[in-house]
Amino acid sequence: MIIILKKGADKRQVENLKSWLVARHITPHVSEGEHETLIGCVGDVARIDVGLVRALSAVESVQRIQEPYKAANRKFHPDDTVVDCSGVKIGGGSFQVIAGPCSVETREQMVGVAKAVKAAGATLLRGGAFKPRTSPYAFQGLGERGLELLLEAKKETGLPVVTELMAVEHLPLFNDVDVIQIGARNMQNFDLLKEVGSQTRKPVLLKRGMSATLRELLMSAEYIMASGNHNVMLCERGIRTFETATRNTIDLTVIPVLKRLSHLPVIVDPSHSTGYSQLVEPLAMGATAMGADGLMIEVHNNPQCALCDGAQSQTPEMFAETMKKIAAIRPCAWRRPRNGAYA
Repeated sequence: MIIILKKGADKRQVENLKSWLVARHITPHVSEGEHETLIGCVGDVARIDVGLVRALSAVESVQRIQEPYKAANRKFHPDDTVVDCSGVKIGGGSFQVIAGPCSVETREQMVGVAKAVKAAGATLLRGGAFKPRTSPYAFQGLGERGLELLLEAKKETGLPVVTELMAVEHLPLFNDVDVIQIGARNMQNFDLLKEVGSQTRKPVLLKRGMSATLRELLMSAEYIMASGNHNVMLCERGIRTFETATRNTIDLTVIPVLKRLSHLPVIVDPSHSTGYSQLVEPLAMGATAMGADGLMIEVHNNPQCALCDGAQSQTPEMFAETMKKIAAIRPCAWRRPRNGAYA
């Protein structure tokens, strides 16, 4: 339920209304937009007397949200959410590129790649310490040692780091991590989502599951937000279809669709979407033109010898060229109109 307040509503009346809602086990979220201020209500609102709320002198109108996701809903929060990743802002017109190797392998590899992607214009560093792999015999990551190497690269470059959390018990190890990634395989690990929502306020990069609908992606974001953490970013990385020409299938129309449905930033991962390094650049350019809030690109200094996903990793030289083309596209990228229409 959304309560739209009148312009110049008495602050004491608004505070009384919020207290009244809390007493009925409803969590109120105030959103002060450019044109109006509203209170988004999360909880069992079926028991709330809408007529009583509508009659209050501070209230302009009351609307029911039909979609099952509330906190992630654009109706709940009309303006774009801007997520602060240790000083690097994503969303609301702030575009960022996350880059680095699929997995952390050595200090030399991690620090070298970090310096190269920073020089090319990347503003956040990625690297997997814990790796979910289809085969139990594949490289599973360096674990805690991988986190240490990733943080060494952060110290050398100053880049905030993004890395994947796979298990609740690993959360204490992520104290110095700037952005927690929830991978595609864990998108519906609801216990993990609830813990990330309740135990930390760190930004969360939530990847779409391989067979997940956008509604399911938003419901997973809702788990995190309903547990208390509203610093959520959505990541499109392609889904599994009958097509085998690329690793996954990606439809870039998810960008404007998600921006209509939700206020959360939308990141696109062109590396996992295609599976081939030569396809990363055109997809990155397309996602930029379509209005993505950021990109997540895998970069390795020696892809042929990478322990994980070398085929989809750009070299630092390829990445630098991609960044130049992205920069040229940015000024004419699509922006969601004020009225919320597609075009």
